[in-house]
Amino acid sequence: MMRVNIKNLALSLVLILSLTLGSGCALLPDVEIPPPPSPPPTPGSTTPINPNWTPEVTQGEISELPNIADVVAKVKPSVAAINVEVITYDIFNRPLTQEGAGSGWVIDSNGIIVTNNHVVEGAKTITITFANGETFTAEIIKTDPLTDLAVVKVNAQNLRPLNIGDSSKLRVGEWVVAIGNPLGLGISAKEGIVSRKEVSITVSSGQRLYDLIETSAAINPGNSGGPLLNMAGEVIGITSAKLSAIGIEGMGYAISSNTALPIIKELIQKGYVIRPWLGVGLQSVNQWIAQRYGLALDTGVLITQVAPDSPAAKAGFKEGDIIVSLDEKEMITAQDLIRAIHSSQIGQKLKITFWRQEAKMTTEATLIESPPP
Repeated sequence: MMRVNIKNLALSLVLILSLTLGSGCALLPDVEIPPPPSPPPTPGSTTPINPNWTPEVTQGEISELPNIADVVAKVKPSVAAINVEVITYDIFNRPLTQEGAGSGWVIDSNGIIVTNNHVVEGAKTITITFANGETFTAEIIKTDPLTDLAVVKVNAQNLRPLNIGDSSKLRVGEWVVAIGNPLGLGISAKEGIVSRKEVSITVSSGQRLYDLIETSAAINPGNSGGPLLNMAGEVIGITSAKLSAIGIEGMGYAISSNTALPIIKELIQKGYVIRPWLGVGLQSVNQWIAQRYGLALDTGVLITQVAPDSPAAKAGFKEGDIIVSLDEKEMITAQDLIRAIHSSQIGQKLKITFWRQEAKMTTEATLIESPPP
């Protein structure tokens, strides 16, 4: 499950998403809800792929196949190896081309492929290769870094989309199959079971992922973005992360299909994901942060940025304020606050308690629709 922005290609075998005790790469930037980016957006970057898109094959009752070989035979033509190139710079600011690998799967017969954001993030070129040798170049890329999901569009027709299963029906102990492009060596399959459901993990960047399926199926660099399948050959998860540490085996994670599908729909239909937005950069406060910045508290959520004309700006927030509760619910970490905001509604008014130096204050902010990326 290799990231695109690889710094040391020689370490590719250990460049996987991981919990903080595992070696690996960061999935997302620092925990925060950023204001709109300062560079101007790429023209057409928010143009939808298909505003009227619906899955061609959706959740439904499909009979289980007799064995794992039948599952692999059914879905393999719809799974793709993704190879990417990204430009990096050495210490002398000379451009270098780095390579990375990941996986994807067909969700629409007209060339729409699902993968992970970290597979295609920052890529100069993205090449999609199917098991029959057909190769395409990605023409459109839509990503959602917050959930580590992405869709890419290639100029292809008559592809075979995979069926999407209902991940809520999974049972612990049920057989699953992970198919992808491990180590960039081509499409292969690994079997395992569902070990846990509704798992939350923190990857090495501090970003927290929710509603994951834990599986014992072997997950390796290059597997990112590939499908996790039930015995009916339905996609019930998207392989995304692995716990990597000495003495730990068989702890891979996939984004559940029920969590992923609404995000995928928005990326295809709108070009980006719309969420409630407060307009602040955030950092969890701990003893180290409190000492470094001379804060009055050693817990809560530090505001590091306030976007102009955002709900936060209109509510009077300033950089250095520390949010401690949202609608009377205690906020201990930035992830607590991010999740609470995203669980709210656009247009909802929230009561926010915060500290400004030695003074405890309360204000209200009305969430708005997140701006286009």
